[in-house]
Amino acid sequence: MNSKNTPNLPARIQRVSGGADKKTQDELKQSGAIPAHIAIIMDGNGRWAKKRGLPRIAGHKEGVESVRDAVEACGQVGVKYLTLYAFSTENWKRPREEVSMLMRLLMRALRDETDKLHRNNVSVHAIGEVSSLPAEVQEELCDAIEKTKTNTGLHLCLALSYSGRWDLARAVRAIALGIQQGKIVPEEIDEQLISRHLSTNNVPDPDLLIRTSGELRISNFLLWQLAYSEIFITESFWPDFRRKDLYLAIADYQRRERRFGMVSEQLQKRHQQGTFLERFLKNVSG
Repeated sequence: MNSKNTPNLPARIQRVSGGADKKTQDELKQSGAIPAHIAIIMDGNGRWAKKRGLPRIAGHKEGVESVRDAVEACGQVGVKYLTLYAFSTENWKRPREEVSMLMRLLMRALRDETDKLHRNNVSVHAIGEVSSLPAEVQEELCDAIEKTKTNTGLHLCLALSYSGRWDLARAVRAIALGIQQGKIVPEEIDEQLISRHLSTNNVPDPDLLIRTSGELRISNFLLWQLAYSEIFITESFWPDFRRKDLYLAIADYQRRERRFGMVSEQLQKRHQQGTFLERFLKNVSG
């Protein structure tokens, strides 16, 4: 897990601006693996606004700009999947006026951004209790999903009225029903079967989780899927988050050793075996 203290990250990231952006992206691609799936907990909109003496909705509006920049940068740098925690199940507890404004903002963002997402080959998806959203929001969301469904670039997933516990409870109910109907026997239940019954069944687990605003918790987000995700915490509020911050998170991710319960020596041996096999197959096919 990282924080705002990132003194050892490449200095080039600190200079991202204008024409340097493409160069920075190319250097990131060459310096290590780009995470296939990034999940982001977009936190701090209200505090960003309060700090500036503005209404909370101003923070949410500025947060849309951060979404736009992050989506564009992820597509350009080669991220395959981006999941954004846009509205949690718990967010329904907020004041009714704020929830109403958030729904209108979401509807407007979907309406304004879908054409651009489509032109950029981005496909839109959603997880969560979408049926609990206002009808007009559901309509805009369905239109965005339908219009972009054949796109083959970045897979943008919006977590709306979502919680990790809801996802797991839903999976358990589906598995229990399968047992009741004789389609599943208890001995077949393993991690793969559970994963197939989650709302993210066709998406690889996140390689990298980014959380803004400095909070050190995952807030009921992708509880099963984040088991081995690398975590990057930034002190920046979400409305301040831009592609430079995304590049910092990716650069930090590239420095991690993802052991998945193994030790470093085992990983090195696997890598050496893989390199030998690659050379052997290349020579045979050549």
